[in-house]
Amino acid sequence: MHFHDDSLFPENQEKLVIQAAPYGPEWLPGDADDLPLTMDEHVQAAVDCYNAGATVLHIHVRELDGKGSKRLSMFNELIGRLREAVPDMVLQIGGSISFAPEGEGADAKWLDFDSRHMLADLDPKPDQVTIAINTSQMNIVEIMTDDDLEGTSIAKPDYYKAYRDMYLEAGPDFYLEHLKRLAASGIQPHFQLATLAQLETVERLIRAGVHTGPLILNYVAIGGGFSGRHPADLVEFVRRAPDGAVLTIEASMRAVAPMNAIGIALGVHVRVGNEDNLWRRKGERMSSVEQVEQMVQISEALGRDIATGAEARKIYKLGETYSSTDETLARLGMVPNRRPGQRGFMLRDA
Repeated sequence: MHFHDDSLFPENQEKLVIQAAPYGPEWLPGDADDLPLTMDEHVQAAVDCYNAGATVLHIHVRELDGKGSKRLSMFNELIGRLREAVPDMVLQIGGSISFAPEGEGADAKWLDFDSRHMLADLDPKPDQVTIAINTSQMNIVEIMTDDDLEGTSIAKPDYYKAYRDMYLEAGPDFYLEHLKRLAASGIQPHFQLATLAQLETVERLIRAGVHTGPLILNYVAIGGGFSGRHPADLVEFVRRAPDGAVLTIEASMRAVAPMNAIGIALGVHVRVGNEDNLWRRKGERMSSVEQVEQMVQISEALGRDIATGAEARKIYKLGETYSSTDETLARLGMVPNRRPGQRGFMLRDA
């Protein structure tokens, strides 16, 4: 992303889109005070986050026994109810469906490709499904502290080991088919990217004509195979993202607020919620709604406006598709592909 001299002035920045993740699939009841259990509680969590200022909802579903649901019928029911309860909210399904261990000592793992592909068949359909690019370690506890996990189920040795050893499989066999199915269903892919190498893979997919549409990204800074918390890495990812991309910052635990504060100042967007963080400061719990409210406060202190639901849908370019690789590159502010025999670095036509 290119920064002019006036790019940090809030009146020149897009209004802030706050993404809420209030369904914490890795946690069990009792780990957080605001984990929804019943379907009514799932819907109320969305309403509360929306009323606090969030306009994108990252969705997982929990069964009544407290475990993450893998039943698409549950997702269909929740999406249908959310369309009525929060009609302006962007509804984003977590592409893992659920990776929570099903019992002590069980592996924490992502579902198989066929199960994840079925998210393209949800009815009613969501606005977005998140998609991982390239297989990698996903050790979500690597940079969590003992204080972060105190009193939670992940502090138990068997659960801790399950999450420490987790990885996500998302190689070409997965993402090529998944992108094709999402496009056929009119669902926007929301790329969850851990590193610059993954961003480069997405650029190659665009240049090859595999993805022809808006580029919607999360920079995922959770460590353990993903980016960590070094601010320079965050800034470099922002710098390398195309001008036309929509970028959201995602971190973990007590690093969420400071990483997001940098993102707000730079003019990109943020994610909060109990899926990412349980704490305001050491030993002080913080609900998903309170985390949304904190982002509103930080943004308002900097003079940056908060997007409404309708404005968030426009910022995310929902429903847009592009007719060709060339149009996609142009809309994203990327230089065209090199023509045969063309030399040099500046490839835009004079």
